[in-house]
Amino acid sequence: MTQHGWDAGGDEDDVPEWVDQVMATVAAEVRRRRKELGMSAQDLADRCEEIGHPIPRNVIANMESGRRANLPLVDVIVLAEALRTYPICLLYPVGYVDRVQRLPLQHSEPAWDAMRWFTGDSEDFGLEDDMLRSFRAHVRHQRAALAALKGEKHERWKAETAPNRAEREEAVLAQADYAERALEAKYRLRSARAFIREDGGTPPHLPPELADVDPPETDPSTTEENDL
Repeated sequence: MTQHGWDAGGDEDDVPEWVDQVMATVAAEVRRRRKELGMSAQDLADRCEEIGHPIPRNVIANMESGRRANLPLVDVIVLAEALRTYPICLLYPVGYVDRVQRLPLQHSEPAWDAMRWFTGDSEDFGLEDDMLRSFRAHVRHQRAALAALKGEKHERWKAETAPNRAEREEAVLAQADYAERALEAKYRLRSARAFIREDGGTPPHLPPELADVDPPETDPSTTEENDL
């Protein structure tokens, strides 16, 4: 199967089909990673079976040698777990493959750019996803809130155990600063969760330390009684 002269430098008619290129990239990275870990093809097959999705040794061998006709996504997922890496690193082996063809009938591009496109981490293509952006903001603000709470707790301990007044006052000031940061991060986290709900999504579960981020749900029966 071929496609005609669309890849970089593709003046020939024998450019491998895009599907074949994708499979060859994954197969080469599976082989490289397997050897890096000192695993045989049988070791890898055994590990896939332990995970719960058997991929026989001969199937792995045929894939690595280019004799396998297809490569299901579920196999990529399980192979990545078995090889202690991420599925995205099998598809776009950044650092081991310089350029890949992201889509058929397109020129090749840096593997890093293709990976960022696949993970939605690039805005260079003029594509936006509100839900993805809200979830990323959620992760960012949650991390900031947890870090601030941790800092506040540490400074509180320093204030309680300070050997003198000067160090105690310094710790108290630092504690107040962390408390302010936590409050701001919680506010932003609440906003991110509100955006997710407005778009019809369900926000991630919050850790116990951030249980006060979501406003308490109003009991309709209570509200009705209060209005009487």
